[in-house]
Amino acid sequence: MDRNKKLRIVLLDDDDSIREVLSALLTHKGYEVFAFSKPTICPLLRLPECRCNRNQSCADAILTDLDMPEMDGIQFIKNLKKKNCKCRHVAIMSGCLSSGDEHKARQLGCQIFRKPFDSNKFFEWLEDIQKTVTPSRILCNWFQQLPQFTQSLQYQNSYGVMSTQPKLD
Repeated sequence: MDRNKKLRIVLLDDDDSIREVLSALLTHKGYEVFAFSKPTICPLLRLPECRCNRNQSCADAILTDLDMPEMDGIQFIKNLKKKNCKCRHVAIMSGCLSSGDEHKARQLGCQIFRKPFDSNKFFEWLEDIQKTVTPSRILCNWFQQLPQFTQSLQYQNSYGVMSTQPKLD
């Protein structure tokens, strides 16, 4: 993977084993991963508005589970879109996706992965995203804007957060 084009992925899943395995796989593939156990602790949801400038995005992809405590993945995506989140690639994963939820997810422009999902299709999706990313693209460093989040990265499992430590340029 071209290091100038390292994808940033925000991952949400309340199942520790799924979140940890996906995070480890994604990190091993060279992606920068911010993983959360529930939407309500994700800084992107907690920020009152999208902090990305017009030509920026918070991440290259957001992957969220559907069924999570306090808020489902569809509501999480809706909330981000209301804040004008500029992330173009969003996916919902679920082991029990109803036709109604599938319809809502598709209306939001989400890719859908049914659990257990085919890892080849998942990584093909990420590779397709990779092809659209230019080395000059700018990602917003939203995690730097929240001192409590940066501090929580040092205590990864205490807050349900598991992530590669971002490099602060």
